[in-house]
Amino acid sequence: MLMERRAPGILAMHEEYGRGGMAEAKAKQAGGGKTRRKVVPTHMAHFVVKTAQYEKMIDWYLTFFDGEVVFSNEIATFLTFDQEHHRVAIVNMPGLLPQRDDTAGVHHVAFSLASLEDLLENYKRLKERSILPWWCVNHGPTTSMYYKDPDGSQVEFQTDNYETFGETVEFMKSQAYADNVGGVDFDPEELVRQFEAGIAVDFLLKRPDVRG
Repeated sequence: MLMERRAPGILAMHEEYGRGGMAEAKAKQAGGGKTRRKVVPTHMAHFVVKTAQYEKMIDWYLTFFDGEVVFSNEIATFLTFDQEHHRVAIVNMPGLLPQRDDTAGVHHVAFSLASLEDLLENYKRLKERSILPWWCVNHGPTTSMYYKDPDGSQVEFQTDNYETFGETVEFMKSQAYADNVGGVDFDPEELVRQFEAGIAVDFLLKRPDVRG
């Protein structure tokens, strides 16, 4: 099984060293106590989509991320929504065939929002622009909304359901998660109603089948 191939003690090391010391801790474990330098990415910088619907895709991603154009010409457009110089690039490739579901490839990319309130505000903003999620699900670790761009590529907005890495991993190691990795679907309108009615956020974030 996949879990059996993981190095032991990852959660314990995280609790001892924190996120910043994880690479060093794992290097020491692998090297019998001798530290070796491990190079890891600092963050995910951007993703790139190719499309035959160039203008339509630019408009969609600008709306989706509430972003701005950094550079654009007839070949490519670069968009950002934060301090990164570009988070999304859209490449104009006329004549491309439509995507097919029966081919291998990236399933989706995901972006985290800071809170349930932000996730729901973002849902309402996009709904006003006629962009609706095709799947809303509480996975357990996250509460997530999945969208499809005009070419059918999937992009997820999520918010973490637990405050710490340790709590999240503990849930992912639980029998409840093993029994239902996919999660529990939810109605976004009902979740908005419950949130605006003042129901406790901790309760709303907890996956319904494990609320007790």
